[in-house]
Amino acid sequence: MAETAGRIHRRTAARAAAAALTAGLVATGTSAVATESPQPSAAAAEPAQAPAAAAAAAAVTPRFALYGANSAGTLYAYTGNGKGGLTARANKGSGWTGVSAILQVDNDNKANGLSEGLWFRETNGNLGYLKFEGEKPVKAGYGWNIYNNKLVSPGNIGGAAAGDLLARDTKGNLYVYLGYGTGKVTARIKVATGWNTYSEIAGNGDLTGDGRNDVVARDKAGVLWLYKGTGNQKAPFAKRTEIGSGWNQYNRLVSTGDISGDGRTDLLARNAKGELYLYKGTGKAAAPYQAKVKVGTSGWNSYTFLF
Repeated sequence: MAETAGRIHRRTAARAAAAALTAGLVATGTSAVATESPQPSAAAAEPAQAPAAAAAAAAVTPRFALYGANSAGTLYAYTGNGKGGLTARANKGSGWTGVSAILQVDNDNKANGLSEGLWFRETNGNLGYLKFEGEKPVKAGYGWNIYNNKLVSPGNIGGAAAGDLLARDTKGNLYVYLGYGTGKVTARIKVATGWNTYSEIAGNGDLTGDGRNDVVARDKAGVLWLYKGTGNQKAPFAKRTEIGSGWNQYNRLVSTGDISGDGRTDLLARNAKGELYLYKGTGKAAAPYQAKVKVGTSGWNSYTFLF
């Protein structure tokens, strides 16, 4: 069990049943949706603290809970405890087996910064969307296994209201899928090449203070790079700038937005020992993160998915 400091925060919520996407797909259009098992479930988890008052007048910073799914398909959530750490975990769902990616997304564009549901990709390549407290998933697509298990939900990077999807294929091409706010997405837009040099890509919010969502990417040498958002769906990122080296010590990088409660976007990093570290955001492009702080002492490698 992953260990964290802080009080237990549990939110009573109805568990939403979601039917899996079928392996049999129609020749054209989107994937079909089954009505039989397996039926994964997921419930929302709200952060213990409100966003910082200083950030209230600015662009809303995402403050998603941190979710982890283990090999048994059990879904757990952690939220910020208001003291720079995480609460104890709360069980938020089950049945999350047979999937190869799970991502949170904010679709309603409300000023609370919370996620509304999950995109998930099944091992057969089908893509679905499950709204928290919903009854069934939205069919979103098929053939998504071409993306080499590199899917990122970075928030709104295309200039519209809803969260978008980034997808990298095996050739290193990077695509943007603009979200409609319903779980469905547009046709893809090719925005970059050469991204197979990166072993981790993360982002969910503004790192530089300009109100646009950014991402970070770690190359195979362990160097972390910042890609500032432009808001242009055809060219969503400016030229990269180096953040620092030594990031190969981590096997997972993930951003859920603001964990610490200061209104700035943070980064979480897990190492091979199963420790979890928090890098608090600064809002400055030249040095977007503060020094790391350990927020999880052990056990975090028990999660197959951390998002």
